[in-house]
Amino acid sequence: MNKIALITGAGRGIGAATALRLAQAGYDIALNYRVDQAAAEQMAERVRALGVRALVVQADISQEAEVDRLFLAVDRALGPLTLLVNNAAILHGQSRLVDMDVARWQAVLQTNVIGTFLCCKQSVLRMSRSSGGQGGVIINVSSAAARLGAAGEYIDYAASKGAVDTLTIGLANEVADEGIRVNGVRPGLIYTDMHASGGEPGRVDRLKANLPLKRGGTADEVAAAITFLASDDAAHSTGAFLDVSGGR
Repeated sequence: MNKIALITGAGRGIGAATALRLAQAGYDIALNYRVDQAAAEQMAERVRALGVRALVVQADISQEAEVDRLFLAVDRALGPLTLLVNNAAILHGQSRLVDMDVARWQAVLQTNVIGTFLCCKQSVLRMSRSSGGQGGVIINVSSAAARLGAAGEYIDYAASKGAVDTLTIGLANEVADEGIRVNGVRPGLIYTDMHASGGEPGRVDRLKANLPLKRGGTADEVAAAITFLASDDAAHSTGAFLDVSGGR
């Protein structure tokens, strides 16, 4: 059976680094993006250069109809999915909770939690033995913020990732006997463009001294953790989390 991975939010950062790592491991890759088609297409070319197939699909994972369309596109172009990496997430500007509004919370939870749920659902429907599937792996990209809370900056984002952690544990127990492993990776202060979305591109450099390792992490280091959990070397791990957070 071909190894086929779908990575949401695959055009940049952790998603892009994961696409390259998994391509090197022999996976055909479906790269999902929401807005930046050029970045996704560039990543697809780099993936194909490694000798595997690549598919680029635009979809907003916060919308159920678009998630359905995304998975059908993967079915038709690549075949049965064996790995889902739930990486897509959104982040708003740094703010204290009292200055946040309901619309901000709804947007963050809709993408980061509901979007992850929708992709998990479609993957389980395809992978589970009771549905005629051959099993598979789901990896949810959470955040160290789920443990730390992100006070004064991103409590809404941290809360959404706490929900993703709970979903990961529950789903892992629910589908283990269906041949599906579900694990999580919690990045910490990682050099990606997401910090610019929060209004502080240099956030990692400001805070890295607080880490035991005294440096920020790279997207490739997170991708390495994801690739390990996807591999047979992690065959007895489900409902587990790998922190890639510099010791914090």
